[in-house]
Amino acid sequence: MQDHTIPSGLHVAMILDGNGRWAQSQGQRRLYGHHKGAKALKNVVLACPDLGVRYLTVYAFSSENWKRPKEEVSGLMSLMEQYLEEEIQALADQGVCLKVIGNRQRLAPSLQKLILKAEALTEGNGRLGLQVALSYGGREDIVKATQKLAMCVQNQTMRPEDITETHITQVLWTYPWPDPDLLIRLGGEQRLSNFLLWQLSYSEFVFLPRYFPDFTVQDFREALMAYSQRQRKFGALPSDTSESASMASA
Repeated sequence: MQDHTIPSGLHVAMILDGNGRWAQSQGQRRLYGHHKGAKALKNVVLACPDLGVRYLTVYAFSSENWKRPKEEVSGLMSLMEQYLEEEIQALADQGVCLKVIGNRQRLAPSLQKLILKAEALTEGNGRLGLQVALSYGGREDIVKATQKLAMCVQNQTMRPEDITETHITQVLWTYPWPDPDLLIRLGGEQRLSNFLLWQLSYSEFVFLPRYFPDFTVQDFREALMAYSQRQRKFGALPSDTSESASMASA
């Protein structure tokens, strides 16, 4: 049953930060923290429908993360393959639709194959949309979108002056999912780190000091509660947004 104080149908984006630092604080190797983070993510995913979350987008591996030590990168990719092999059927049974966004060409062929299989298996599910940003960069997302629109102009199917924000949105990796309502970043950092730069333009932000392996469903609920107390104005005055909301519901 959904928490009555939290709006339904939310799209929540999360930056899953602090796995490596958590492991080091425990005297363990960084990869140990990523395994613990995977377990924390599973708990969050399972809790989403009951908390009113319709879409969840998680930043699992950025385009900049390729610069990390080869051992850590290899371990992260192996963890992703293991997660897909072991959990995808359970996610499918829970009504989760999985979508992976990012530059797949940099991923190993075996991982690319698993992603396609998982997406096909869960494609028709509608209880929760789970979007995993893997080898993803917000700037690259915008560059790729611009290139697609430039091709349309070159092919004379579109004029430059006709390009709108809607056209750009429709060629981003995240399309057709809506923009996030809320961004939660763990690990104590307060920056976007090249994540969903276009899509987060009017999202609410919650920054938490807790490392992701320690993140609980209760922490998730409290972040959603904090969001529910915000008033989203989208550049207008509060009276204007209230009036617009009333007209929309009439």
